[in-house]
Amino acid sequence: MAVQTLIPSELSIQDLQRTLQFAVGPRPIALVSSINRLGQVNLSPFSYFNIFSTNPPILIFSPSQRLRDGGSKDSLLNVREVPEVVVHAVSHAMVEQTSLSSTSYERGVNEFIKSGFTAVPSSHVTPPRVAESPVALECRVNEVIALGEGPGAGNLVVCEVIAIHINDSILDDEGQLDQDRLDLVGRLGGDWYVRAHGDALFEVEKPVTTLGIGVDALPRSVRLSTVLTGNDLGKLGNTEMLPLQIEIEEFMQHHRINAIFRLHVDPIERREALHLYAKEQLDKGKVHKAWKALLVDRLNTHNTDTE
Repeated sequence: MAVQTLIPSELSIQDLQRTLQFAVGPRPIALVSSINRLGQVNLSPFSYFNIFSTNPPILIFSPSQRLRDGGSKDSLLNVREVPEVVVHAVSHAMVEQTSLSSTSYERGVNEFIKSGFTAVPSSHVTPPRVAESPVALECRVNEVIALGEGPGAGNLVVCEVIAIHINDSILDDEGQLDQDRLDLVGRLGGDWYVRAHGDALFEVEKPVTTLGIGVDALPRSVRLSTVLTGNDLGKLGNTEMLPLQIEIEEFMQHHRINAIFRLHVDPIERREALHLYAKEQLDKGKVHKAWKALLVDRLNTHNTDTE
């Protein structure tokens, strides 16, 4: 596989930014409201953004110096005058208005009005919050860290969350945030976005309380399978306990396994069929069943070798 290697110092700032923004994503979007010392409100989205600590609760977003002239964005100027912001989650229902708020209006122009968002008073900070956002995080700005100078240079705005407002419509029956109802959008390169909703959502079991055997512990025939993908191997490697031999022996009587052995006399073809069946089970989240199918092949091979 051919690989192209780029050296940042050899690229234009525009080309470098485009490459990074396409490669690093999807990025969460912070719709940030701020205010200057004259009381003029600003609203602007940032995708150089994430949560970095829970205790204390810290968010960081980064207003970059403008590419066209290296000037500072209004949000950055504002937080240096009034170190308070409200960081809003951006749902699909508000993505077009959010994009509109990124327009480079003259300093002092209120993007709440330009984008058509509803401004409501915050409870702990001076900047207003966006009523349409599913989650609003009121923050005080602890620090602003300049990462460089000139066009494209970032400025880390370190924010501590002091109040969280959540719309009841995005809570599940237990009163917890529901990922699907949140319907968040993420930023990609160019004009591209991604929507975290419906079929786009999936879960991956985190190995927090378990100690998986790892891909390196998988049988060689499984690791080198032409059927199983890297994701499949990751699921198998996240298993802590393999099926017992008695389970595997019992599984050999399963109608699908019987059919595979009946239809495929050639051991290579049989192995491929078993791997296809295992993959089918992995796609359904039935990892233990997939393991049994894979170990049936191994058990059969071992029995054949010892006869």
